Amino acid sequence: MKLLVIGGSYFLGRVFVMLASKEHEVTVVNRGSHSLAEFPVKEIHGDRHDPQLWERCTEDYDVLVDFCAYQAGDIRTVVEHLAGSVKQYIYISTVDVYGHRTVGYTAQDRNILLGEDAPFETIRYSGEEGAYITGKVALEGELVAACGRAGIQTTALRPALIYGPLNYAPRESLYIRIMVQNRILPMIMGAEGRFQFLYVKDGAEAILKCLLNETAYGQGYNLCGDEIVDYRLLAQTLKRADETEWGEGTLQELEISVDQAQAQGFPLPFAVQEIETHLCNNEKSKRELGMEYTSLEAGMLKTYRAFYGVFREG
Repeated sequence: MKLLVIGGSYFLGRVFVMLASKEHEVTVVNRGSHSLAEFPVKEIHGDRHDPQLWERCTEDYDVLVDFCAYQAGDIRTVVEHLAGSVKQYIYISTVDVYGHRTVGYTAQDRNILLGEDAPFETIRYSGEEGAYITGKVALEGELVAACGRAGIQTTALRPALIYGPLNYAPRESLYIRIMVQNRILPMIMGAEGRFQFLYVKDGAEAILKCLLNETAYGQGYNLCGDEIVDYRLLAQTLKRADETEWGEGTLQELEISVDQAQAQGFPLPFAVQEIETHLCNNEKSKRELGMEYTSLEAGMLKTYRAFYGVFREG
């Protein structure tokens, strides 16, 4: 199978390229800021917003996988200017496209897991995060419209918080660094927010399962692990991972309130307040794609061990 991958040089994209290049002919389009020389892939470097870039993609590809479309026009530009033909366009979206249940919703309302038929967000939030959500919502519509005109099948994959080895986002690695280098486990007290994770390899395998899969045509899929996580469960899971390397009783648990953490500039990269809770249902991906999600325990252990080597040497 011939794949055209947009992005694909770091984290989820890199893991996907690593797996996909073992079985398929992969061409990666990106800016060239992260080397892919270790993989048997063809690279085309350039800015995705330059229409002339897509005129250099002259082959007929079976599937296009897009990891880095963030703003309106990103998908339309590709579809309208791509020199080669494509059968399927797989867009990596986010669960954040669904309406965020804030004002007027109770804690019980937020216990309901959002399915793929949930309405998309209509509020335009301010700041970088707001722009990200607005862009992703717009692009889901653009995917359907642009590919519909071109006769290309579409699939939208909506991951929750992605974690795992190679994660460039300062999330779980922030806590692992403190644990490894300072032998302290931050215990965030009073955080009521809940969230969901997706282990990075699970995300890559979900994409592989969608390649020219007629069941996935015209569909969207939530991608998230089975566990609903809070700061306490995350800390407990990281503690058990730490004990595999250091043994029990070697880690100091430091209780710190949300207010203290915020005052001290301590990292709180996940939902803190109940109103921030945004939970989704993964049953469709299991039923139609055959997804089996890595447990938080197993995934976080692999993640801890990967970062352990980095921070231990540092």
